[in-house]
Amino acid sequence: MRRPFFCFMAMMGVLTLSAQSVYENEVINNIMTRTSIRQYTNEPVSKADIETMLRAGMAAPTAVNKQPWHFVAVTNKEKLAELAGRRGMIKQAGVAIVVCGNLDKAMQGKAQEYWIQDCSAATENILLAAKALGLGAVWTGCYPMDDRVTEVSKVLKLPETIVPLCVIAIGHPAEQPTPKNKWKPENVSYNEFGGKAE
Repeated sequence: MRRPFFCFMAMMGVLTLSAQSVYENEVINNIMTRTSIRQYTNEPVSKADIETMLRAGMAAPTAVNKQPWHFVAVTNKEKLAELAGRRGMIKQAGVAIVVCGNLDKAMQGKAQEYWIQDCSAATENILLAAKALGLGAVWTGCYPMDDRVTEVSKVLKLPETIVPLCVIAIGHPAEQPTPKNKWKPENVSYNEFGGKAE
């Protein structure tokens, strides 16, 4: 009975998240201790790790399994510097994975916008895979900011139907920020808005 009680207490936010806290479940621990890493060492990211992260991205759920994405993995240092613009962490990264929506594979009409949710799910999978591999990563946004979309599209020579959602800078971490405890009970309702747990 102790383990279910521990899990229940953790879910209810009674346990405070800290750099030292360890959840019994590996997946939950990986989620709870993930942080945004913006400083990297010069050690390159292996091709095997890049493929693992891309596979994790493609394992994400998508609306009616459309998989409306395209990923551009950038490892060339000159290209990384060009891609960085005002985002210096990309220049330092061992790899940048640009998560794009492929509008040719997306649903039609208003439902086309589901590509944003699908690609966001893929992005989170990549971030968690990076953490699991001992790497550090940070999500930097592009879409819907027109100037950023144009800038990234130009650097990567993207066709009009490939829209960059974000650029994920990834590398071997040169910093170890403390994970934040983002649990806020006031952001949760049960059964209807403002409803309390029964």
